[in-house]
Amino acid sequence: MTTDLSKVRNIGISAHIDSGKTTLTERILFYTGRIRAIHEVRGKDGVGATMDSMELERERGITIQSAATNCSWGDHNINIIDTPGHVDFTIEVERALRVLDGAILVLCSVSGVQSQSITVDRQMKRYKVPRVAFINKCDRSGANPMRVTDQLREKLGHNAIMMQLPLGLEAAHEGVIDLVKMQAARFEGEHGEKVVWSEIPEPLRVEAEARREVLLDAVSMFSDELTEAILEEAVTEELIHDAVRKGVLSNELTPVFLGSAYKNRGVQLLLDAVVRYLPDPTEIENEALELLRGGEERSFVLSNDADDDLVAHAFKLEDGPYGQLTYIRIYQGVLNKGADLVNTRTGKKVKVGRVGRMHADQMEDIEKASAGDIVALFGIDCASGDTFTSGPQISLTSMHVPEPVVSLAITPADAKSQSKMSKALHRFTREDPTFQTALDEETGDTVVRGMGELHLEVYIERMRREFGAEVNTGAPRVAYRETITAAAPFNYVHRKQTGGSGQYAKVIGRIEPSDDGEFHFESTVTGGNIPTEYIGACEKGFESCLREGAFIGAPLQGLKVTLEDGDSHAVDSSDMAFQTACRMAFRDIYGSAKPIALEPLMMVSVEGPGEMQGEVLKTLMQRRGIIVGTTEDAGFVRIDAHVPLAEMFGYANVLRSATAGKAEFTMEFARYAPAPGEVAEELRKDYLEKRAKGK
Repeated sequence: MTTDLSKVRNIGISAHIDSGKTTLTERILFYTGRIRAIHEVRGKDGVGATMDSMELERERGITIQSAATNCSWGDHNINIIDTPGHVDFTIEVERALRVLDGAILVLCSVSGVQSQSITVDRQMKRYKVPRVAFINKCDRSGANPMRVTDQLREKLGHNAIMMQLPLGLEAAHEGVIDLVKMQAARFEGEHGEKVVWSEIPEPLRVEAEARREVLLDAVSMFSDELTEAILEEAVTEELIHDAVRKGVLSNELTPVFLGSAYKNRGVQLLLDAVVRYLPDPTEIENEALELLRGGEERSFVLSNDADDDLVAHAFKLEDGPYGQLTYIRIYQGVLNKGADLVNTRTGKKVKVGRVGRMHADQMEDIEKASAGDIVALFGIDCASGDTFTSGPQISLTSMHVPEPVVSLAITPADAKSQSKMSKALHRFTREDPTFQTALDEETGDTVVRGMGELHLEVYIERMRREFGAEVNTGAPRVAYRETITAAAPFNYVHRKQTGGSGQYAKVIGRIEPSDDGEFHFESTVTGGNIPTEYIGACEKGFESCLREGAFIGAPLQGLKVTLEDGDSHAVDSSDMAFQTACRMAFRDIYGSAKPIALEPLMMVSVEGPGEMQGEVLKTLMQRRGIIVGTTEDAGFVRIDAHVPLAEMFGYANVLRSATAGKAEFTMEFARYAPAPGEVAEELRKDYLEKRAKGK
């Protein structure tokens, strides 16, 4: 492995489900010599794709866990993370993009920009990840890469520019026309391993020249040298490559490449683009916080220098049969086998026993790794998102973790399964921050929460297969919320005398809805009526009320509290007294703030034949769906709708039945919205009944 960071690329492959990410990764591994034989995703040959190492992934034909590997293309080393496309496993994409320097956005040449393409693109923008686009499946019936490029511009707001033209489409697809080299490339040999260059066929030359003009016009914005060369008619390939690279690194240009991974066309040219246009680790600014004395923090940019103190980020955990595997990205310094590191979250020292490079589920032991590397540590106790250092106390910013929206009650089928289930839940919650567990105090059941039905279904199945834990599941539950819709004043005195010093606190102020759905606390107390040291206790008191509202018993969101005045006692006032006063004040006035129930709405995208549009609309309207968009193209229709999550359970079977299996859908959380009167009434009734039984 090279120590020259300019020759290192850390990339992710992301896309909508079924766009061909894992198939593309399989071809990349084959052409770079990392594997000797190509296997397909669904494992029809009994092997399955290299990166889908989990049995469940091979059976279902989907990627569930992101998988890491590394390979070499020319004199460049490429670390690759293949991520899932399904929204239920969105955390796998989040943590991959958090540590990557560049990405390949894969799009289907037939379906174009789909719902998950939009989500993945939003995640890339959140972490400012430069990307190239690869329009896959150009051999499929209905393929239209030009239309997909237009969608990249219109739907995702990219400055997308085609670097290639297709050499035939659908059944006639042979290869691509390179608009920089101005030659046609065909891929010959049993697996398309031989790239054969030739003159552009005459019928396509006029279009190729026109598209090249568009390309030059777009990329010349990033290079004065290229602009001069165009005027002097002295354009070279190198000048174009330099200009494209500048545009990609500034996140202002998305070069578009074409091909068919399944038919082994266009992958080698995409690899050339990865090393040519995507950034090396030194070209990305990664910020960290140095924890100074007195609790202060100082923000600074990491150096990417192997000679500096080590800073590494644990971005993914996997608990295997032999212990915990921790995937880390090294931002500066060198990690040696046997070294002592400090976990800055816990302050504990850990010893590095084994360092390995990952190739899907296989680990290759190495002695050391340096800045820019993505490697795995074996047997290190930590949590996802922890920072390891060998010098000052440094912390890296954590990734965005979406809130779970679906919950399920699970109970062990027998006494043996009880301990096995506990072990499984402990492991899964460490692996996946979006998979959470809690105990239902009323029923005594364990409740698991996740991002969707498939998410929870996969973990239940893994419990059975990997741990032998047989569990029974209840009906899925929806994560409702509640909020207030009106302002209400409070004026509450808390007194308690039990002999000796008592408790005394008085709080005056108001509660009101917040515009952003978050909790906000503000104190305008003057004159020391509430001593400064108790203001924090008041905030804690109100914040503790967010866990369970008194309308439907759901967590509360969108609350602003203004503390205006109060009173204290020199002896009887305390943190506890003021926390209690705030909780009681809140309970007293909550009803007069007009609370309402909120339900999660999902963005549901259904795609199918145009003649099925009426049937699809009917299935959505029956579920209280609000249609937000309809797109028709080439005999296919896509309908986007906001539908309450409570109405979506079992929708897959209904849609399959209504469209004879010709339509498919994806869904992801959109927002919380007020629940209709009858739904809120039912939730309120259930809550009051449970509370009465509790008493």
